[in-house]
Amino acid sequence: MTKTDLIIIGSGPGGYRAAQYAAKNGLQVIIFEDKHAGGVCLNEGCIPTKSLVHDSLKGTLFAEAMERKAQISDQLRNGVELLMKSPGIQMIHAHASFKDAKTVVTPEGEEYEADNIIIATGSHSKMPPIPDINRPEVMTSTELLGLKELPRRLAIVGAGVIGMEFASTFHRMGAEVEVYEFLKECLPAMDKDLAKRLRKSMEKSGIKFNMGFSVSSIEALHADAVLVATGRGANTEGLNLEAAGVAFDRRGIPVDDNMQSSVPHIYAIGDVNARMMLAHAATFQGFRAVNHILGKEDRIRLDIVPAAVFTSPEMASVGITEEQAKAEGLEYRSKKGFYRANGKALAEEAAEGIAKILVDGNGKIIGCHVLGAHAADLVQEITALMNFNATLDDLKHIIHIHPTLSEILQDIAIDE
Repeated sequence: MTKTDLIIIGSGPGGYRAAQYAAKNGLQVIIFEDKHAGGVCLNEGCIPTKSLVHDSLKGTLFAEAMERKAQISDQLRNGVELLMKSPGIQMIHAHASFKDAKTVVTPEGEEYEADNIIIATGSHSKMPPIPDINRPEVMTSTELLGLKELPRRLAIVGAGVIGMEFASTFHRMGAEVEVYEFLKECLPAMDKDLAKRLRKSMEKSGIKFNMGFSVSSIEALHADAVLVATGRGANTEGLNLEAAGVAFDRRGIPVDDNMQSSVPHIYAIGDVNARMMLAHAATFQGFRAVNHILGKEDRIRLDIVPAAVFTSPEMASVGITEEQAKAEGLEYRSKKGFYRANGKALAEEAAEGIAKILVDGNGKIIGCHVLGAHAADLVQEITALMNFNATLDDLKHIIHIHPTLSEILQDIAIDE
């Protein structure tokens, strides 16, 4: 049996960054990966999709865009493999499951023991109960990213982040795209007003939307390819969590704010704990778990996590929405700014857009929602301010470069 300080199962953004951080802080780490280093994000999610977004905006041919996407993933995956050879880290390409609360075992019967274990196994695409869901044209985002030819007609089931990004990207590449969504509006976790504006903008570009629609037959969609993007499920199967005494349910592994599971020395980070299925959330949950193992305090605000949708136009958000504020009975004000009043936006032909900043009764910023060019960058500025409990008045007194899109945010504060 091999003994080490820390075992990590999964090498996505949460797992490999936790391994790197733990090793830099003196721990001996063994990290297991049974697929590709870098996880879904690097190989089948965040990175390849953003490559396609970029190429679709440039008008790059589909085959060339798919080849470049693969090259970028290969380059970054090789980089992660190299990082996992750093002093203090051993990467094992094998499936790991629990034998007991401190021991994991590979299919070959090799056993590894550690005082602390981090589960970072990510998630998988969930398939809805549609009778003919196994038809050959049905695929998840993974299969769609592996296509050799652009489908003439693409149907997308689900108008969440994955569905909206692929709809926007494949339409710009020349596919006829139609989206089917069970709910009344797209992107249910984001600002409803901005989500509706985004959908209307995409409809104007030629994408068809069917809202409040329940798909009962794949064949009836009459598409060359059907992307099912109806959510993701935690990867808990095959871990033998019962042997370790770790509690879990259909959503994943419940954890506390230190990422501890029901077994205190076993942590769960990222998609597998289903708190927030975002790569950057997984990374910082990993830092928090390692800090707890080391007995170190940190100032990571896991309650302030920005998110973005890389459609055209782009959409991003941090903090609470107006709908959430109303539901919670919070005293708040919503202040708006428009891209059409910004010189840089006009110069770059990006006048379509709106920014919202929400503040509480004391003027403290509690949310920001942006639809428009570089929305993620604008929201990141507000995220930094929120981490220090900044007010709209604080924002007003920060000098911004002119001309920049970030002046939209400052103008909101000045006009207060």
